[in-house]
Amino acid sequence: MSRLFGSVRARATLGATLVVAVAPLAAGAAVLLSLRSNLIDQAGTQAERTARKVAANLAAGTPYGELKLDDDEEPVQVVDARGRLVAASEDLQRISGTGVGAVKPEAPAGGTGSEDDDDDDSSLEPGEIDDDVTLTDGSATIDGESADYRFAALKVEVSDKGTLTVYAGASLDAEQGAVGTAQTVMLIGFPLLIGVVAAVTWLVTRRALRPVEGIRAEMAAITASEDLARRVPVPDTHDEVARLARTTNETLAALETSVERQRRFVADASHELRSPIASLRTQLEVAAAHPELLDLEGAVEDTVRLQRLAADLLLLARLDAGEGPGDRRIDLGALAVRESRGRDGVTVGTAMVEVAGSPGQLERVLGNLLDNAQRHARSAVAVTVRRDGAWGVVEVADDGDGVPAGDRERIFERFVRLDEARARDDGGAGLGLAIARDVAVRHGGTLTVRDAPAGGALFELRLPVV
Repeated sequence: MSRLFGSVRARATLGATLVVAVAPLAAGAAVLLSLRSNLIDQAGTQAERTARKVAANLAAGTPYGELKLDDDEEPVQVVDARGRLVAASEDLQRISGTGVGAVKPEAPAGGTGSEDDDDDDSSLEPGEIDDDVTLTDGSATIDGESADYRFAALKVEVSDKGTLTVYAGASLDAEQGAVGTAQTVMLIGFPLLIGVVAAVTWLVTRRALRPVEGIRAEMAAITASEDLARRVPVPDTHDEVARLARTTNETLAALETSVERQRRFVADASHELRSPIASLRTQLEVAAAHPELLDLEGAVEDTVRLQRLAADLLLLARLDAGEGPGDRRIDLGALAVRESRGRDGVTVGTAMVEVAGSPGQLERVLGNLLDNAQRHARSAVAVTVRRDGAWGVVEVADDGDGVPAGDRERIFERFVRLDEARARDDGGAGLGLAIARDVAVRHGGTLTVRDAPAGGALFELRLPVV
C-alpha cells in the first residue's frame, strides 16, 4: 500500500478524487437544504392562502356549515376562543401539529358561539383578520390517505362568534419527493462521478508521466553502461517534463565533458611524468654502474622539472576540488615587483592596486605569465600594473612572435603547447597558462591574450579591486 501511494500518479489520483468527493458533497448538501427550504416556504405560502380564504368567509358571516373546506382536499380546522373545534374538513380522520387533535366539530353546525365568548380578550375588531400567521409542521389523514403537512394558523374576529383560529394545511409531498429524488440522484451520480474522475486522472497522469519514466529508464541504462554519450529522450512538448529532459541532457553533456577532460588530464599527466622519471632513472642507473659518468646537473634539472610538474598537478587538483580563492588583501603592484625580481630583461611599471584573494595562487599566476613571456621573448618583457575603474589590471608583454589568433583560446587548455614550443627543454608541460586562467576565473576575474603594441603577445589579467 505504501509503495502504491508512493508514486506521483497515485497521489495525484487520490488528491483529485478527494477534491471531487468533498466539493460536490458540500455543494449537494447546500442544494438539498436550499431546495427543501424553498419547497417548505411554498407549502407555507399555500397553507396561508387557504387559511386566509376560510378566514375571509368567516369574517363575512358565513355559517360553519356553509364553509367550503373540502375544495382543495387539504386539512382545515376552525377553532373557537376556548379551543373547541367548530368546523373541519369533512373527510379529516386524524391530525397533528395544530394543537387541536379533534377531527369532528363539537358545536352544532351553524351555531352562533358559546356562552363563554365574553372571555375573549382579542384585540381584533369584528370582521378583522390578523396580519400575523404562525407556521408549524404536522401530519393528517384524509379519506384514508396520510401525509405530512405545513400548517398555517390565522386568527379572525367574527362579530357573533368571537375570535376564531383557522388551521389550514398544505401537503409536503412535493418537497419530500423532490428532496428524495435529488438525494437518489446524488447517491447514484456522485460515486459514478468520483469513479470517472479517478479513472481519468489516473490515465491522464500516466500519459503525462510517461516521458518521466522514459527519462528514468534511460538514466538507469546510462548508469549501468557508464556511457555518458547517451542522452535521455526529450518529449515534443513545452512543459516542465521537456525542460527537465533538456536540463538532464545538459547535465550529462557537462558531465561527459568533465569526465573526458579528467581522462585526458590523467593520460597527459602520466605521459608528462613518464619522461622526467625515465630520464632520471636512466641517469641514476648509469651512475650506479659508472659513477664517473654521472650527469649531476641533468639529474638536478630533471628533478626540479619533476617537482614543478607535481606542484602544478597538485594545484590543479585543488582547484578542481573547489579550493576557494581566500579573502586576503593583496597589492598587485608589490606582487609584480616581487615576482619580477631576479629575472633578466623584465621591466616593471606599477601602481598600488589592491585585490582580495589567495597570495599563493596569484603569485603562481604572475610567475607563470612571466615564465611564459621569458620563454618566448626575444629580449624584453614588460610588466604593467594599473587600475581601470573597478578592475585591477596586470599586463605582461613580450617582444616575441606573438600568439596566432586561432590559438588564443587553445593555449589556455591543459597540456597544450603550440608546435613551435613543444620542445620540453624550452619550457614546461603546458599547464602554466591553464593554471593562470583557472585561478583568475576563481578570483572573479579574466585572463586573455592579444597582440602587444610593439609586437609579441600581451597577456592581460583583470581582477576586481577591493
